[in-house]
Amino acid sequence: MCELLGLSSRGDVSFRYSLEAFALHGGKTHANKDGWGVSFRSGRETFLVKEAAPANDSPWVRLMESQEIDTSLVLAHVRRASKGKLTLENTHPFKREMGGRVHVFAHNGDVSPIIDTFGDRSTHAQPVGDTDSERAFCVVLDRLYRAWSGPGEEPDLDARMQILAEVGKELRSYGTANFLYSDNDFLFVHADKRRYDDNGVISEPRWPGLQLFEHPGGSAKRFSAAGVDIGASQGPMTMVASLPLFDEERWQPIAEGTVLALREGEIVARADAG
Repeated sequence: MCELLGLSSRGDVSFRYSLEAFALHGGKTHANKDGWGVSFRSGRETFLVKEAAPANDSPWVRLMESQEIDTSLVLAHVRRASKGKLTLENTHPFKREMGGRVHVFAHNGDVSPIIDTFGDRSTHAQPVGDTDSERAFCVVLDRLYRAWSGPGEEPDLDARMQILAEVGKELRSYGTANFLYSDNDFLFVHADKRRYDDNGVISEPRWPGLQLFEHPGGSAKRFSAAGVDIGASQGPMTMVASLPLFDEERWQPIAEGTVLALREGEIVARADAG
């Protein structure tokens, strides 16, 4: 099973990504042996590191463990390949420019029928690799293209939420479609079902596909568990992950078909993808 992680905070927090739990998912105990990637917001750009190799065997992961990065938006992924070769271009997160903004996307699930129908689904964005996930990203960008076409204008949030709800519904008609998408300001979340490891047996997809953790900030507490270490947050902070990482009782499952918009550590919009 692929694993997703997203973070949005008001102001920078120190973020150290040891990938310990993600390394476990990346090859030691689970079948996620096909690559990993993490994107950090840095001003108007993103610092994106990814590799088409198991996380637990990676010298790049060891480098990431030694770095504490100050950021307010994180998007990370550990891959188990279902479609596409084990190459860098097929490794999440995927990154594009549109409307003068950096857009980043990662997906957990299987929407492989989109490969056969892609030619009818996107015209403005084209894939570099050959995964169903990157094609899903291209469809997201294609649907949002007109909203971003005004020079120097930021699209209306309600309009974007409606578009993403429609895309989420379309993607779920192909299979399972948990995804995180960021325009380097908002972090958008679409929740679906996911597969689970039931005592060594991989299940059919079931709910929940993503879990949510909200922290109001204003405390000196650090969050350190499951491969993630986050410094004290002076303002609100919200995390999304495939599975709870720490303080498990405070993680809440996200309803299937829900679209969330996170900005500066808070949920600022919510929609039902039907």
